[in-house]
Amino acid sequence: MTITQDQATWFAQTFQRLSDNVGQAVLGKPGVIRLVLTALLAEGHVLLEDAPGTGKTQLAKSLAATVQGTHNRIQFTPDLLPSDVTGITVYDQDSHEFSFHPGPIFASIVLADEINRASPKTQSALLEVMEEGRVTVDGKGHEVGRPFMVIATQNPIEQAGTYKLPEAQLDRFLIKTSIGYPDLQAAEVILGGASVRDRSSVISPVVTTTAIAEMADLVAEVHVDPAVLRFTAQLAEATRTDRQARLGVSVRGSLAMIRAAKVWAAAEGRTYVLPDDIKALAVPVWQHRIVLDPEAEFSGVGAGDLIARVLADIAAPQARNAAA
Repeated sequence: MTITQDQATWFAQTFQRLSDNVGQAVLGKPGVIRLVLTALLAEGHVLLEDAPGTGKTQLAKSLAATVQGTHNRIQFTPDLLPSDVTGITVYDQDSHEFSFHPGPIFASIVLADEINRASPKTQSALLEVMEEGRVTVDGKGHEVGRPFMVIATQNPIEQAGTYKLPEAQLDRFLIKTSIGYPDLQAAEVILGGASVRDRSSVISPVVTTTAIAEMADLVAEVHVDPAVLRFTAQLAEATRTDRQARLGVSVRGSLAMIRAAKVWAAAEGRTYVLPDDIKALAVPVWQHRIVLDPEAEFSGVGAGDLIARVLADIAAPQARNAAA
């Protein structure tokens, strides 16, 4: 069953309302907000690589407020334990039974701040919950519910005392992007409202978490033509065979692209995915999944450069074929 045009129009209007609402707290960053909302509705996760003080916490809190959800912030440190994230099972002497005490991962939007400062063991505690939406403690599974999204951050400047995220964990993030500093106009507005310490506190809900889950289900019905699927597969294969790549886009990365492109298309009010959707999302969805050859890195080549070259080399299918 394919999404109808009326449903796509409603989706696009609701998506814009969500974006505008979050934009009240995160000023001058509509592109970043759009990417994060895309990840939320594709039921994926976001990695923000940014300097301190750029509004990462504001983004997570305002997003949670917009969808009437809960928000938790976990400050990752070298002494953080996996149980500090997932929760623990405690024996109750009165009832003589074990009870589960959920950790901060049980929230609609979880901000994993400076994730690369925690040990690999603690980082890996996120793998199951990010992939399957549940936590297993003492052999018993606990669902985190829907919607659920991890927004992880890492500081690209200060690397002392950090543990680099392994490729297997980077592959769990649907999108990697950065907020960056505001432009001059947005900065003036932010400074003018300096008395408001938490701009997300004035955000009112636009939709419920139930509605977000329904939108995520609806977007799965967006049509993707075989020509667009082939185009995506060709691009992914080209990243794997490129002479400057040591590791290219995995099958999980290709699936992530299709999921994100469906949301991107519906947010434009379309019932089908275009090749342009794939092109627009190629860098944020794939840049963190590519590991370059050391010689290429030394010469200053970035993952974005490789993706741009692959996009230029492989011809996209015609729109009339993609919109069948």
